[in-house]
Amino acid sequence: MPFRRFFERGTKRETPTVDEETVADETEVSDDALEPDEADAGTLDEDEEGAPEDQAEINWRDRANAVLPTGASTGSKRAEALYGDANAAGPTHYYNASGCRVVDATGESYIDCTMALGAVALGYAEPHVQEWVLNALSAGNVSGLSNVHEVELAERLCAHIPCAEMVQFLKAGAEGMSAAIRIARTYTGRDLVVGSGYFGWHDWSSDAAGVPAAVRALFRVVPFDDVTALEHAAREAGDRLAAIVIEPVIERLPSEAWILAAREMASSLGAVLIFDEMKTGFRLRPGGYHELSDVMPDLAVFGKALANGFPLAAVVGHRDVMQAARRTWISSTLAGESVALAAANAVLDVHESRDVCATLATTGQAMRAGVAAAIKASGITGVRVDGLDPMWLLRFEDPHRETRFLELAVTHGILFKRGAYNFAATAHDDEAVTAIEEGASAAFVELLEEERGQA
Repeated sequence: MPFRRFFERGTKRETPTVDEETVADETEVSDDALEPDEADAGTLDEDEEGAPEDQAEINWRDRANAVLPTGASTGSKRAEALYGDANAAGPTHYYNASGCRVVDATGESYIDCTMALGAVALGYAEPHVQEWVLNALSAGNVSGLSNVHEVELAERLCAHIPCAEMVQFLKAGAEGMSAAIRIARTYTGRDLVVGSGYFGWHDWSSDAAGVPAAVRALFRVVPFDDVTALEHAAREAGDRLAAIVIEPVIERLPSEAWILAAREMASSLGAVLIFDEMKTGFRLRPGGYHELSDVMPDLAVFGKALANGFPLAAVVGHRDVMQAARRTWISSTLAGESVALAAANAVLDVHESRDVCATLATTGQAMRAGVAAAIKASGITGVRVDGLDPMWLLRFEDPHRETRFLELAVTHGILFKRGAYNFAATAHDDEAVTAIEEGASAAFVELLEEERGQA
């Protein structure tokens, strides 16, 4: 495509707008303005612009593989991660996302159960978030000074999150976790870390190629909810233990004994207890799992739903531990850019106006119940629904069946996540939930018919 046509195509796409009467201003919001409405539902008008006609036949997957080392900058968005097969039939690129729907590069619309890997809980292009974001953008998103949104958001997070007395902002969850570990190591003057969970791609917790063995040796992995293993690893680290870091929820709530053991071992050994609340924050509760628990971490890290899809992470924690950040170096040029901070302020507005987490739980329960009903009605075996209501997953015993199911579900307009969480959003309305059940049911039936035909 000539460059002029390419850029003309871009200028024809409308910038998302917000009804001026919906939001009085970016700091005061009426209850009525934040009630669920058609925008939340994410239904796209039939004439809404999707993919330009002259782009529909372009193979974006091949083009991506030619210029991106793994085909996508986010590992979980690679074709093989999405479907289990790099050559699987299914969308890999989108042009438009609104509510709970995405429009792919061919113009096909899908109800999305992945919700940007959990980064979006209010729905894509949520009106109140968009209003804050557009205001921040029009005012200039960065300068050589800090933006007032940074201070305001930090104050609000300290009011919402139980363990938060101070806040450090960064741009991504992995970056936030790395900052928390550096703070803990500075605070304790120690180097060993014991952990359970997935904390991103940075060296301190990764066993990927390219990570020096000396760095790997500083991180000891223990199984989730295994009290004996946790206590053994912590005691073995002894006076070198800087931190115990855990994802408090991995597909299910932890046992009380596990969480108490983490707290007691950290306290008795003089280490810092860190909770990774990336998926749980502003989903189970605004303050994440530890808002549900009597156990208080020293530090907690938030991201994903914090800014409803805009890049932001927050390390929060007790003042004495957080102040160790002054004795080390944690800095990123765009950590305080105003657009993501504004988005998070808007998210807090919505949480303050209504019980978002209760809606996510109710909606998620309906989504997973519908898929479970589809499994039962089809008679398929080797598949089950697992996880928690707001963040649930499909478990297949046979990965090849999983790939084929995902391909078939796409033909019925539903995007499910392979091998990981599907996330409820406030934008998943009753119509979407029904469509998810119907799409899953049709895909399971077709999968069984194909298997019978191959027998």
